[in-house]
Amino acid sequence: MILIIDDDSAIRTSLTLLLKHAGHKVKAVSMPREAMEVVRAEEPRLILMDMNFSLSTDGMEGLTLLKQVKLFRPEVPVILMTAWGSIELAVQGMQAGAFDFITKPWQNVLLMQRIETALELNAPKDVQVSTDSESGFDRAGIVGESKALKDIFKTIRRIAPTNAPVLITGESGTGKELIAEAVYRNSLRRNKPYVKVNLGGVSQSLFESEMFGHKKGAFTDATCDRIGRFEMADTGTIFLDELGELDMSCQTKMLRVLQEQTFEVLGDSKPHKVDVRVVCATNANLPEMVQKKTFREDLFYRVNLITIHLPPLRERREDIPLLVHHFAHHLCEKNGLPEVVFSKEALDYLSGLPYPGNIRELKNFVERVLLVCDKPVLDAEDFRCHYQPVPISSESACALAGMTLEEVERQAIVDALDKYDKNLSQVAQVLGITRQSLYRRIEKFGIEL
Repeated sequence: MILIIDDDSAIRTSLTLLLKHAGHKVKAVSMPREAMEVVRAEEPRLILMDMNFSLSTDGMEGLTLLKQVKLFRPEVPVILMTAWGSIELAVQGMQAGAFDFITKPWQNVLLMQRIETALELNAPKDVQVSTDSESGFDRAGIVGESKALKDIFKTIRRIAPTNAPVLITGESGTGKELIAEAVYRNSLRRNKPYVKVNLGGVSQSLFESEMFGHKKGAFTDATCDRIGRFEMADTGTIFLDELGELDMSCQTKMLRVLQEQTFEVLGDSKPHKVDVRVVCATNANLPEMVQKKTFREDLFYRVNLITIHLPPLRERREDIPLLVHHFAHHLCEKNGLPEVVFSKEALDYLSGLPYPGNIRELKNFVERVLLVCDKPVLDAEDFRCHYQPVPISSESACALAGMTLEEVERQAIVDALDKYDKNLSQVAQVLGITRQSLYRRIEKFGIEL
């Protein structure tokens, strides 16, 4: 049974008809007191709750009701309904334990997607959409057998068939893009478009044109119509990489399309509807950015319904030998080279390195040594003599404990620029980021070249 709580009789009737047509049992009430009686006496599978109704006669407020519901039925997902102008109230509701929020007036298709996602993710294990077996699971080329990866695969099996937005976090070079592809390949949208966008490479001035498209003549250089990335991804999945790189103005525009699944093409005031599953990735600490007011709190709650954290390579060292063999095999096959063998000492040496650039750094290191060492068997010394760690000065090392993450990141860039004589391609490669991201960080931190 789905419980509707709203003091507007027209909304209660509309939602009841919509949900019954979709095959759900429904109960609708108008007041918080009635709602709590139903919550105590029955076990609703999901609650749709308005946050903006007048509760003066009961002496209760929407947030108070939500907290009472979650206290009594913490396992029941609650979807909040609120006006666009009351998004801040919805964010407070998410902090209080709500599963999701949707703005009025809603789109029926979008509302039903949110409801089905909530029901699927909170279904009992014996009726889960996903399976615990490897049968039919597409790893998307991810190599590794560590417990951390197996736990991530288990999560992907469960959430991939839903429409839930996914946020993938982890350091640069850990393989977040492959995790996003695994979500896509195991989803019900796997035969639909998959559009990847590196937000770190999209400038603020071109953001709307790149993401939403433009009409011919919309601005000086608009010589023809352009389809935006969201329209390209319609009915499929869009992967938004480096989400933390968005400035505040672009975050506002992004929130609107993620919330309403509508957007306006530059030069055309008519709203366009789009049906996309959103997967985001970032190496930034978004909760910290929310605290510092550099990332919108409402956007954060919109994208992080499901969070997958990908640990750094140093926390899953058992995957390193498998990755080494994988990278070596593909390099030899691609370049017509004979297969090589790694001694135990070589694998032990490789497994003990710090890898601040994670898998990207390991891949670069292994391929570089294979190309310069013409030997059938590689030992630890072959790798030791070619290892080039990014140095940190003793002063910097001593100061690390008292530095913020941004200060540590800035120092690492400065040290790498000094080490490699400001060769930006090499610095980006060593740090495990793209040239575009390096440029943005140099500008962000005010580093002089």
